[in-house]
Amino acid sequence: MSDTVFHLRDDNDSTALAVTIGGIQVASYVYRPDTPLTESPKPYLYPLRTLSGAPVGVYRPWDHRWHKGLQLTWSHLSGQNFWGGPSFEQGAPGHGYVWRENHGRQLHSSFEHCDADATDASVVERLDWVASTDERWIEETRTLRFHGADAARGIWALDFATDLTNVHEVTLDLGSPSTHGRPNAGYTGLFWRGPRAFTGASILADGAENDTVMGSRGAWAAISGEHDEIDGGATVLAFAGTSSAEVPLTWFSRSDPFACLNPSPAFDTEIKLEPGDTLRLRHRFVFIDHSTDRAALEPIADEFAL
Repeated sequence: MSDTVFHLRDDNDSTALAVTIGGIQVASYVYRPDTPLTESPKPYLYPLRTLSGAPVGVYRPWDHRWHKGLQLTWSHLSGQNFWGGPSFEQGAPGHGYVWRENHGRQLHSSFEHCDADATDASVVERLDWVASTDERWIEETRTLRFHGADAARGIWALDFATDLTNVHEVTLDLGSPSTHGRPNAGYTGLFWRGPRAFTGASILADGAENDTVMGSRGAWAAISGEHDEIDGGATVLAFAGTSSAEVPLTWFSRSDPFACLNPSPAFDTEIKLEPGDTLRLRHRFVFIDHSTDRAALEPIADEFAL
C-alpha cells in the first residue's frame, strides 16, 4: 500500500540514514556519530518514532549520557568498555564504578547494501571494534531490516542481526557488570532506552511482568507507556531472539528509575570468543502506536515471533 512505502536516504553529510514509512521518519541510523570518547562512540538509532511520529527513545539523558536510543554495545569486553561511562569493578569505592581510560569505539567501515521498497528497508554494514589501545579486536557485519509496517494498526518492526568475529590474537571475554560481581546488572548487547515519560510504565513479558522480568528468559518483553506533550501512548515490544553462544539470552529490563529493554547475551555468564570465532545474535523490536495490555499484546507477540 502507498501509505506504508519505505524510504531510505543518507542525511547529514554521510553520517546518518533516515528511514521513513509513509512520509513519517521513524528512525535515524547514525553510523558516524559525533560522540565523546568517554561515551564509547558507536552507531545508534535515534530518533525513534511510531508511525504517527510519537517518540519512543531518548538521547544522552542526564543520568547516563552514553544511552542513545537503540544501540549495540558491550559493557565488559576483556577489560575494555564499549558501553560508555565508568566501568564496574567489584570492591571499588562507592557503588563500584570507576572512570578508566579504557573506552573502545565502533567504527563504520562500509555499507554492503542499502535498499528500500514498498515492503521494507534494509542495510548491511561492516564495522570495526577498536580498543582504547587502537587495536582492532572485532570485525562486525550488521544487518538492519525495517519492515512489517501496518498503518491501520500503527505497527512497524526492526530486525537487528549481528555477526561479531574475533580478529584479535587472544580469546575475548564478553561479559557484564553481573559477571564481574554486581547482581542484576547484566546489561550488555542490544540496549533500548525509553523516553522519560515511560518511567514507571508497565512491563509485560513472556511468563513474567514488571520486576519479575529482570533476569527472566522468556521469548519477549514489552514496555507500554503514555507520552508527554501529546495524547496517547505507545508500546515497545522486544524479542530476545537467538544467540550462537551457549549462554542463554536473559532480560535486563526496568522502568524505574528509567525504562529500558535489553536481551542480554551475557547477563551473568561470560562468553569466551576464541580468535577467528564469530558470535551471532538475532533480535527484533516492534513499535506499536498505542498502549497495550497483555490480552492485546500476546497476539502481536505471536504474529511477530522470531
